[in-house]
Order: sequence, then structure tokens, then C-alpha cells
Amino acid sequence: MSEIPATPASDPLGNDHYLRAVTAMAQTHEVVAHGAIYSESGIKLIDKGTRIDGRLHERLVRHKLREPVDAHLTVANAVTPAALLAQAEQLLQTAWLPQLLAQALGGSARLLAPLKALSLTPGIAFKLTVMREQMPDLLVHSLEVMLTAQYLALASQMPEAACNRLAVAALLHDLGVLHMDPVWRDPNHQVTGTERSHLVVHPITAMMVVRDAGVYGRAVETAVLEHHERMDGTGYPRGLAGDQISALGQVLLLAEVVAAIAEKYAHDAVSQLSLVLRLNRRKFPPQLTQHTLALLNGADDADSTPTAPPKEQLQALIHQLQQAFDQWQAAKAACHLPDDLAQHSGPMAFVQERLRSLEHTLIGAGMRSGDLEHLQDDAVGLSELSFVVREALWQLTSIVNGCERRWPAELQAQTDPQAVAAAQWCQWVRDMARAA
Repeated sequence: MSEIPATPASDPLGNDHYLRAVTAMAQTHEVVAHGAIYSESGIKLIDKGTRIDGRLHERLVRHKLREPVDAHLTVANAVTPAALLAQAEQLLQTAWLPQLLAQALGGSARLLAPLKALSLTPGIAFKLTVMREQMPDLLVHSLEVMLTAQYLALASQMPEAACNRLAVAALLHDLGVLHMDPVWRDPNHQVTGTERSHLVVHPITAMMVVRDAGVYGRAVETAVLEHHERMDGTGYPRGLAGDQISALGQVLLLAEVVAAIAEKYAHDAVSQLSLVLRLNRRKFPPQLTQHTLALLNGADDADSTPTAPPKEQLQALIHQLQQAFDQWQAAKAACHLPDDLAQHSGPMAFVQERLRSLEHTLIGAGMRSGDLEHLQDDAVGLSELSFVVREALWQLTSIVNGCERRWPAELQAQTDPQAVAAAQWCQWVRDMARAA
């Protein structure tokens, strides 16, 4: 397994955005410095006992701090394990996915057990409080990921100690989001290739925060770092594959996806999640996927009535998908490349491999030409086909992101004909997605 990135003396990643969140919280909650805050060069920036407010933001952000800012801050009504337990219990009463998990286990006791053993350092409790006050949906998501991860761990018969470590990793996996530009939470924001680098960094930031706490251990740090990896090597930040991903990391990466889809598709989450797992079966751990599908198969989804899109709209999406494959064939032909690029490397071979995998996955998911005519007025079938096509279009963007992340210099320089063709195809996909 690749080494975990070393932790720098202080956290430089998106510190400005985190400081803004802290000072915003200080407008409604009493935040006080329990110790003096110094710059890395030894300048005292804030005295002990100072109450933090928005006016101090510029003073803090102009300097690299000797230690993380929250190492010297306290906040009134901070998050505690008891508060997290109470919020998780509420989710088990009100949220669809936690209810399903508890029902499958015959009760919620085992799902909640790790929270009763949870210990929070003052710095971690402070960050979770910032999350609760400034990004409450993110804290709810973290709790749902924790409950989902516990279900998968219990279904896999993980020992109690591993379950407890997994719970900590799940709760803390998105701490890096606190350091990201808030524009990422705007669903209408069009992300550029350069901006994606900040997204790739957030698991590293979260891992650094957990490591700085100094009490949770290597297994938790590793799982936090790996929560966006994928079994086929298409994830980030390190592009690990298969058993290169730790056992806890494999549970966490799937739990994160399951919780995210359950939150996004409240109306027909069962069918949507089932399709995602079918369409991406190479990306997720097989045994854990089976546990998830077994859970979904037991769910009562009889009242869910998928809404079928207009056939003209669905036909347009299918046409876009086919165009992407046709554009790629044209790019290869322009470079006089063979259909089989197994002996090649670089961006062209990367895109070729990913597109071929996507094509096989679409066939495995049951998508075939003539589906619209075959389904006729089958609302459920049309809805499922629509989701498969949209997911496949999203996968195209994922391929572009992976290509740009691995070969940024080659794609920008465009001196090699193969890199030129790959860059043009990537730009075509981005333009298509932007116009959609």
C-alpha cells in the first residue's frame, strides 16, 4: 500500500475558508481563545481570553499559524458524543436509510454502540461544531455514513474494535470539506479542471486533521484518506485499486456512496441505488455490494412510482452518449491509432480503457439499442433506462477528470498528437455536459 502523505507542520490547505467558517460561527456562538495564538514566526496574533469575531479574520488569514487555529479555541455548546448519539437516534426515527438499516438488524442498538464508546479530542469536537453550525447537512451526512458503515461492518462480521475505528473514520471523513471553497456547495456551479484539484485534496486534508489529533490511529487515518478511492483504481486521491485499499477504507467508500444516493433520491432511492451498484460493480467491493443489495431487496419500495422522462428527452441523452463514443473513435482515427491500445500508455490509453469498461458495464446493466421501442409505455423501465444513461454520462465526466488529473501537463501542452486528441475529446465532453 502507498504511504500516507506526510503531515506538514500546519494545515495550509484551504485555511482561509475554514477561518471564515470559524469567524462566521463566532457571530452566534461564543468562541474564545483559551491560549495565545502565534504566527509561525512567533508574532502574537491573539491574546489568551480574546473573544473571536469577524474582525479577527483578516489578522489570522494573513499569517501562517504555528499551530491549527482551533488548538487554542473553545466554543460554547460544543459537539459531544452524547449530542451525536442523540442526533443519530433522531435520524433513526426520521430518515429513510437509517430506519432501513435498523429494521434489517432488528433494532438500532448495534448501530449506535460505537457512539457510546466514542471519544472526541477538543480540536475534533471544535471542528464538528463548526460543521454542525455552518454546514448542518454535512454533519447529518457524516452520521448517515457512520450508520451505513456500521451496518456493512456488522454484516461482514467485523470485530468490535474495527467497528469502533470505522465509526470514527466515518464521522470524520468529510472534515476536509470545512477547508474547501463554499462554492463547491452550489449545485449550479460549473467546476473547472483546475478547481477539481481542491476536491481531490479534501480527503488528504481530513486525514491530516485526524492525524494531528494524535489519538485515533493509523487505521482511521487511512480509511479517511481512502473514502473516495474505487476498487478499479478510478478514485482519488491516490488511485488505489483492490486490496491496496484498506478493509476499513473499502467499507467507508461504499457507505459514503450509499448514504449520498439515499439523501439525493428521496423518492425512489432503492431503485436508484440498485442501478448505481449494477452500473459500477467494478468500483465497489463485491461482498459489501452484495450486503447492500440484500438490504435493498428487503426494502418496501412498493409505493415508489418512478417518473418516466419524455421519450424525446431520453432519446437526446442516449444520442449524447453515443456521440461520445463516436467522437472517441474519430479522435483515434485522426491519430491513425489501432482500436486496441493495450501496448500504449498515456491519456489516450487511459481514456480507451475507461470507455471500454463503461461500454461493457452498460451491456452488463442490460442497456441495448432499441430500448425505447422495447419499453414502449413502461414507466418503470423508462425511468431505469434514464438513470442508467445519466449515470453513464456522468461516468464520461469522471473519465475526463481522471485524465486531466493524471496528465495535466501533457494535455495543456498539446505537443504530442495523442495528447492533442485526448485533450480535444475531454473538451468535447465538458462542453456537452455544460450545455446539458
